[in-house]
Amino acid sequence: MSMQPSGPNEVPGQTARVARAAFPNGSLAIRVRDGLGPLFGDEGFVDLFPARGKPAWSPGRLALVLVLQFVEGLTDRQAAEAVRARIDWKYALGLELGDPGFDFSVLSEFRDRLTGADGGRRVLDGILAAAGERGLLTTAGRARTDSTHVLSAARELSWLEMVAESLRAALNALAQEAPQWLVQAAEPDWFRNYATRAEDSRFPKSRTKRDEVGARIGRDGMRLLEAVFSPGTYEGLRTLEQVEYLRQVWVQSFHLVEGEVRRRDPKDRPPGAMRLVTPYDSEARGSVKRDTVWDGYKVHLTETCEPDALNLITNVATTVATVPDISMTDAVHAQLAQVDRLPGEHLVDAGYVDAHLLVSTRREYGITLTGPVAGVISHQAAANNGFTADDFSVDWEGEQVTCPGGKTARCWNPDRSPEGTPVIRVRFSGGQCRPCPVREQCTTSSRGRRLTLRPREEHEALRQARAEQDTETWKDHYKTRAGVEGTISQAVGRCGLRRSRYRGLAKTSLQHQLTGAAINLARIDAYLTGTPRARTRTSRFAALGPAEPKLSGAE
Repeated sequence: MSMQPSGPNEVPGQTARVARAAFPNGSLAIRVRDGLGPLFGDEGFVDLFPARGKPAWSPGRLALVLVLQFVEGLTDRQAAEAVRARIDWKYALGLELGDPGFDFSVLSEFRDRLTGADGGRRVLDGILAAAGERGLLTTAGRARTDSTHVLSAARELSWLEMVAESLRAALNALAQEAPQWLVQAAEPDWFRNYATRAEDSRFPKSRTKRDEVGARIGRDGMRLLEAVFSPGTYEGLRTLEQVEYLRQVWVQSFHLVEGEVRRRDPKDRPPGAMRLVTPYDSEARGSVKRDTVWDGYKVHLTETCEPDALNLITNVATTVATVPDISMTDAVHAQLAQVDRLPGEHLVDAGYVDAHLLVSTRREYGITLTGPVAGVISHQAAANNGFTADDFSVDWEGEQVTCPGGKTARCWNPDRSPEGTPVIRVRFSGGQCRPCPVREQCTTSSRGRRLTLRPREEHEALRQARAEQDTETWKDHYKTRAGVEGTISQAVGRCGLRRSRYRGLAKTSLQHQLTGAAINLARIDAYLTGTPRARTRTSRFAALGPAEPKLSGAE
């Protein structure tokens, strides 16, 4: 399909008259059109379409349809029907009353185009740009970020189901690509064991018999892979997605021991970042966060949080489930910098903060990173009766450290931590520590106390952050971060944030960008109508108890 961009679409006169009569108090779609104007132009999506072919439905209008679809939680069929039948949607889209709309499959095809070009970010940025032009977006102040888990669209599988389904998926792909070859290569019992989904059969309850089933699946999969990769077999079969997935699953799950296929020991399997969990979503990964265990992804939401101002989501980042929050702090800042939406202060939880980021965030982006930093990790700190590293005086110019007992260590060695970050190793000799009168409060080692310091700027930033976060002023200021929990709750309740609608990281990321755009549209509508923010719900029993201090910004 081709696309010839058109200019900004005006609302037809008849559509406007009928919409005003049918909705005297307006609706979200009408108010957003009146307040923000046409949100998306066709020219913003020109690169998604070829120059020749059948003319496509307006991509600018389709982008708005996708956002309205997420605002109201509609399916593709329902969204297409709303374009055909609802007057307020025709008003928002600038359509004639008699416009027949489009087939619902157009939405799926348009999402595929957006997925291939990171188009979800264009949609979110389009709404933010319109809000900024009308003075509804303030980004120079404070922002807050948090993450939550996202379940894969494919259901969670047990190990037996996963290997059985991986083999079955490969067999189906080969049956479609090379049916005659597969008839010759398949074992007779494969048609009985893998003709239906694993969930439709019952695996034995006995552990011994289940192990036998797993071993049988392992042997069958190994035979199939040997046949596919044997000389003379058509090489195109090896590049099939399901066959490559089967190969990876078998490498991770089985190995040959004296010529027999056996299941790998748990300690011999790959780490979670590499471990495959389902053949129906090859990018999903399994992860654990406290009591939550899931297969899928993780999403990070960043929003403005200035007092008495409209809070809008300014960035959405989706990763596989195993990516830690700490690795996303700089990534979020880089994404915000690209669109000139960096905040002056960024409120985050402990997962996004370390000494290096406290320094680099201010140096590279001019942002004050505010969040709880980890305390001193040592047996002295755990016992709460000894000298921690913060009790030692550091002479950075002289490259020496003085302990609370008055001894000075001059053994100063720049080094690297196991994670590759620069550190400084400081060592007191055993002769200095053994006769020290406060040795019991410092070290039990006969070789003397050892310290690991960060570079000066990071060391001082960490000490300052630890001192500040113990004050009531800091704690009261930090309460504003709690409001992002309400944003996640809103996105979960309204748009199903924690369950991916699609398979794969790219499509899941598009879903989250559209979710962010939908939440922004709903918040802009609430702002235009003067709807106050909902307060935190309190149960009747809790209301009988003593009043607690209100969490600023947590509404």
